[in-house]
Amino acid sequence: MKNVSREGRTLGLDYGNRRIGVAVSDPLGLTAQPLSAIAREGDRKDIVSIGRRAAELGATSVVLGLPLLMNGDEGPAAVRAREFGARIEKELSLPVTMWDERMTTVQSERHLIDSGVRRERRKELRDSLSAMFLLQSVLDLRNRG
Repeated sequence: MKNVSREGRTLGLDYGNRRIGVAVSDPLGLTAQPLSAIAREGDRKDIVSIGRRAAELGATSVVLGLPLLMNGDEGPAAVRAREFGARIEKELSLPVTMWDERMTTVQSERHLIDSGVRRERRKELRDSLSAMFLLQSVLDLRNRG
């Protein structure tokens, strides 16, 4: 978690096959808010979109979800996420912290159902809500100490 900056905002990213969920911290790094997801167009274009968002928001670091298997092992999705994180660091010069994202999608889905969001709309919101829960867990841990 050493890469999560206390200066500036932090972007939270939930790297999926069709969309990248996006969330951002407030300037003080206390709370995370979901933003609209990025529709995947290939890593190169996706990184440009992330860089644009980071610049617009003044983000100085990134938390990227690491999709571990339920037993904690890294499968193919985790390997792809790590590779994507390395490309973000290299191409955007933003420090990236990989963070266990297990159960964030389930948490997001439950939250949306409990909030009465219709099934069609839930699909649109789930990825960025997952990014928000992911980022909020990092902020909570960082601010505890």
